[in-house]
Amino acid sequence: MELDNQTEEKVMEHSDRHADISDAKVHPWRKCGTGKHLVREHMVHVPVSKIHPEGINAVWHEHCADNPSRKDELSYAEIKYISEAHFANLTGLSPTAGVLTKKFPDADKYDNEIRGWVQYWNDIFQLDDPLNPNVVKALIATESSFRPQPKEHHYVYGLMQVTGQTHQYLCGEKKELRDHLVRISTDELLDPSSNICAGVRWLFRKKETASWLLKRTATWEETVEDYKAILSQRMTGQKYNPKPMEDFREYYTLLSGG
Repeated sequence: MELDNQTEEKVMEHSDRHADISDAKVHPWRKCGTGKHLVREHMVHVPVSKIHPEGINAVWHEHCADNPSRKDELSYAEIKYISEAHFANLTGLSPTAGVLTKKFPDADKYDNEIRGWVQYWNDIFQLDDPLNPNVVKALIATESSFRPQPKEHHYVYGLMQVTGQTHQYLCGEKKELRDHLVRISTDELLDPSSNICAGVRWLFRKKETASWLLKRTATWEETVEDYKAILSQRMTGQKYNPKPMEDFREYYTLLSGG
């Protein structure tokens, strides 16, 4: 069914309301400007009215919408856009390939996503000690063995085993992050690129919390300890399972050529 002029104008007004894309972007790979997130083209249902008693379906075109949080946000649409547009031909530091595949057949399957999101978040945070992609690769090995969703784990999601509570923090549903949210659903969190994007973002947050616990700048190994909820247990003398960190150090050493 075709739209009447009045309905078409309303649909286009909604679709284009935030279409202006600011030149000011938090990262050059972003499609939308600061304070906006990407909404991909999708079908919508126009409610029943006198003109259209049965309602109609219409297309809302791709556009940049204002972030309700007033913070920087990555939407699932923009995560997919960045992954597809930029990751295949990246140069620079990449996770080491061909080292862990004997133990983990899919160990090299997500190298583009690891390299891409590590580079993205390094560019965002500009730390003196940037994150090495091999840290993330070794972490994924210990979290999920490179399986997108281990069946034996519940209430944690994807390659980096992001917890349900962490997902709420990343989305801004619970106060934790000052900026740079990753606002995606739990279903979208199972997508490998989305999961690595979210997990690496959370790793940068754990760098902050580990540094606060230690009263000094935490190393990335100590950051991984905090990601695994081990650091505070170790510091306070509580009993904890040392195996996850032993495995992490083993895999990271192998990936680093040791």
